[in-house]
Amino acid sequence: MTARADEPFDLTRATSDVEAALSAPVPTTGPALSEGEPATGEWTVTRGEGFLLLPLWESEALTGVYGPEWNDAEAAAEAHLTALVTELDRRWGPHRTVSMRVPLHRSQTGDPLPEPFHTLAATDCYGDLAVWGPVPSGAPPAGPRWLALSLNQSDGDAPMIITALVSIRPITEPADT
Repeated sequence: MTARADEPFDLTRATSDVEAALSAPVPTTGPALSEGEPATGEWTVTRGEGFLLLPLWESEALTGVYGPEWNDAEAAAEAHLTALVTELDRRWGPHRTVSMRVPLHRSQTGDPLPEPFHTLAATDCYGDLAVWGPVPSGAPPAGPRWLALSLNQSDGDAPMIITALVSIRPITEPADT
């Protein structure tokens, strides 16, 4: 569960959260560490060397949801992501897609992954990335930033989650080994 559980999708809030993340401090060294809400422990952000990963929206759990109802939930989640991608395309120009095919394959074979892909795989964030960058990053000294959005689901009953990845380095698909 994330700190976004039980919140309806709100395009204005999601866009504002992206802008805030682009201005937030990003660690330049150190391991990936997840943070949670103090009262609940629900995931709020993961910070690692050169990146931030955070949830922007979380659907309801899909336990016991099948067939057309599951398809409707998936379509709604994809529509939320599309709305946010469309808004950011309007601001920064067309995004490019970075496939998560190689990280998925490498995680299944045990081959090491560079950050932030290691953390994406470790948190079951295997949705292809819509990437912009470098994009405006707010007040100096933030420096150049790259942003990626994705829709993820760790298993068939788990909620769908839209995540944002902010990086101080270009986000490109890692090489297949």
